[in-house]
Amino acid sequence: MTLPFTDPPVTDPPATDPPATQVLGRTVARMRHALVLATVGGAPTRRAERGQSTVEYALLLLGAAAIALVLVAWVTRTDLIGRLFDTVVGRILQQAG
Repeated sequence: MTLPFTDPPVTDPPATDPPATQVLGRTVARMRHALVLATVGGAPTRRAERGQSTVEYALLLLGAAAIALVLVAWVTRTDLIGRLFDTVVGRILQQAG
């Protein structure tokens, strides 16, 4: 279901209403329109933007994988993880014994 990008048709309250009531009427109509958009899944998307979120997720996953590979390469070249593990286990054994 596609919805138009324009604001909903807002009918002005009768001219006898005070200006504050007219503004409130327009505000309520716009809030109702925003609620409808949120209920149906957000703002309407154009056909050219349909796969954009899929591409964004793929790029995010590629970035996370690249960071993980750099981290693994760094850890394998250093002995920091082994020393950290030895320190943690040593302190646990000191506390227990």
